Order: sequence, then C-alpha cells, then structure tokens
Amino acid sequence: MGRSRRTIPEELLLLALDPATGTTAQPQSLDLGLAGAQLVELALAGRIAPDGDRIAVVVPRPTGDPTLDCALELLRRRGAPVRAVHWIGGPRLGLRQTYLSHLERCGMVHAVAGQMCGVLPTTRYQATETAISREIRSRLDSAIRTGVPPDPRTAALAALAHAVGLGKHLYPGNEGRSSRSRLRDLIRHDPMGGLVAHAVMDVQNGVAAQPRRSPAPQQQAARQTSRATAAPEPGGVPTQPRHSSMARVPAH
Repeated sequence: MGRSRRTIPEELLLLALDPATGTTAQPQSLDLGLAGAQLVELALAGRIAPDGDRIAVVVPRPTGDPTLDCALELLRRRGAPVRAVHWIGGPRLGLRQTYLSHLERCGMVHAVAGQMCGVLPTTRYQATETAISREIRSRLDSAIRTGVPPDPRTAALAALAHAVGLGKHLYPGNEGRSSRSRLRDLIRHDPMGGLVAHAVMDVQNGVAAQPRRSPAPQQQAARQTSRATAAPEPGGVPTQPRHSSMARVPAH
C-alpha cells in the first residue's frame, strides 16, 4: 500500500481533532473507532473480508503500513475468523497516541507541550495541514448535502464518525440535527463500514459479545430439584423443603 493516500484511521483522527483545544473529541469511543477503521482499511486493501459478523484474513501479505500490518498479523494469528465486536472491544492500549505520533511525524499535526493546573504535563495537537482537514470535512459535507452515494472510503468514514459520536462535534446544535441524521444514513452505502460501525456501537452499548452459555449440569440438576419440591401434590398443597423456615443471616 502506498503512502500517497491517507488511511481511514488517520482521517477519522483528523476529523476528531478540535482546533480550538488541541484535543480529540469523544476520546474513549474514538479508540474503538480507530480499531474499527483499521479493519475497514485492511478490507479496502484486500487483506481481510467480512464473513457474516466476523472478519476473515484472505491475504496475509503486509500492506507496508506498520500499524495496519500489526493489526493484520494479530488477526492472522487468530486462525479462525473473529467477530468484529470481539476485535473492536479488545484491548487497544495506546492506539490513539500511536496515530497522533504518526501524524506528527508526517507533519500533519504539531505537538504542543503544556501543563494542567501548573503541575500535570499535557500535550495538545494542532493541525498544521489545515487544507487536509478541510478536504476531509468537505467530502462528508458533500455526501450529506447532495445525497449522492459517496465512494467507499467516504461512506466508511461517515459510518465511523457517526458510530463514535462525532456527529455532534461536526454538526452541533439544533441546526445540525438534519446533517447528523444524514450522516447516520450514510452507513448503508458501505457494507464493511456498516458492519464495523454497528460493532463499535454495540461495544459502547454493552451488547453481550459472548453467546449465552448453557448452565452447568450441577446448576440444571439443582433447578430441577427446586422445581420438583415446589410442584403441588395430588391434594393440591405444595410440598415444602424440609429445612427450617428461618433464614440464615450472615454475621457482620
């Protein structure tokens, strides 16, 4: 993969960067979005493909992007296809900082050191290539304004921007309500972007990623015994367990 094109994780991060504060909007959900954006970028590069709600590696060849290749190698080591919600919800320590440092090396942002309350060190990031940020934003604006189906990259970027909650950052207030709604509607224009965006939202909403497990045999037997003791006898009076009716109160 050549480096003439910005990746979707890079563009998502530039969209989230607040020029006034030098910080990123929606920092916690943005970490999930960056992990999802890596999946979309790898899919566009032909390295992975959706398999239902799972992600399968189809071409394990490196892309030339170190951060993407790290994700690709982790996916390859899984062996079997992995559910998108599992991947996005997994630990991604330092991913946002990795991309911020990368953008700084590329000259797209400038790090400004500072202090919070005069004690805690902080780092703000100011965009140095404002034309790039304007171009990214104009693509979203055009897709929202014209209603013309966007290209897969823009559609996926829009889906992820909505999923991480950037809509209220990009199109704030009541006047931006219709734009936020159209941003959400762009999800349908890219299947991979839609899959990943929904996975990001599922993780944020706490949707159970694990299938429901059947109870252990001992638990099943205990439940059956409990139901049997509570079943009515022919005389119509339920049989009570032969234990003291006094509840035990744990000592404090």
